[in-house]
Amino acid sequence: MKRKRILVIRPDRVGDVLLATPLLRELRKSFPESFIAVMVRPYTKDVLLNNPNIDEIIIDDFEGEHRGWKGFWKQVLKLRKYKFNIALHLLPTQRHAFMTFFAGIKTRVSVGIKLYGVLTFMKYVSRNNYIPLRHEADYSLDLGRKIGVKANNLEPEIFLTPEEIKQSQKLVPKNEDEIVIGINPLSGKSAPNWKIEKYVELVKKIVYEIPKAKVYINLHDEPEAIEKFEELNSSRINFIYNVPLRKLILYISRFDVLISSSTGPMHIASALKVPTVSMFCPLPACSPKLWGPIGNRHEIILPPEDYCKINCPGDPHICTFDGGIEPDDVLRATLKILKIKHENSPSETS
Repeated sequence: MKRKRILVIRPDRVGDVLLATPLLRELRKSFPESFIAVMVRPYTKDVLLNNPNIDEIIIDDFEGEHRGWKGFWKQVLKLRKYKFNIALHLLPTQRHAFMTFFAGIKTRVSVGIKLYGVLTFMKYVSRNNYIPLRHEADYSLDLGRKIGVKANNLEPEIFLTPEEIKQSQKLVPKNEDEIVIGINPLSGKSAPNWKIEKYVELVKKIVYEIPKAKVYINLHDEPEAIEKFEELNSSRINFIYNVPLRKLILYISRFDVLISSSTGPMHIASALKVPTVSMFCPLPACSPKLWGPIGNRHEIILPPEDYCKINCPGDPHICTFDGGIEPDDVLRATLKILKIKHENSPSETS
């Protein structure tokens, strides 16, 4: 039997790539002698480093140097050298459909029926308009099932080396009685999220309510967030500024809990089995049923149903949960994860 040479293509965000790792694991289990490569954007490759289920990471910088169709034929020639016989398109794009076609990859599987897929004779799996709604990791596994994978384990994975574990301990030192709480207040409008002021209020409450807590806040390089958070005066608050993705992963690996909206760092935490408290929108495209953390202890906070009926702006990317999710809600969920009684709270979250 001809050895499988499989290319998995996931040209989108950090969380999306992480939710493809269950597929990579199950491909390796199903076809242990196969050659497996993943093609991703440059900035997402760090979540795949040291993954034993991957033989090669291929970069396609189609939004940078090779924006649009620039560099297309160079990439085609590169893929031809690998002699792939299977390509799994987890996020279908016209660029990659034609790329794998001209690279001579015989079996190509995509999601849904697109004109360019028909023109390039692709096989496909259907999502049936997300009814019933399943998890994105499960939808990704559908492409593996199309070629013979039989599995339902949806837990994402990140692999750290012993050297990286030692480095993480230096980045985030902690005593036995300390609690390290991570906060990722920014989402790049990829999901509904609080305004910065709400996160500042939450940090103040955490510092007051949890005396043993050290807080690490991932501020990237956002001037507004930096200005508002740096006004907080506490030796227990630490800031993370615009670090490379792999270094951020090391920070998150040391947290006792990560607080965020539905973002890439949330998926990083779940892949590392770090507990999470996450704010979500109930709309199907943003639902925790589709995008929620898997494999870790987690608390998911949704606005009340009556709030969404009255206040939904129609575009989840501009929703701020204002009046629907409050800092006290997140604090209660955090204390529940940490198994700390909240003396000033009228009741615990269910």
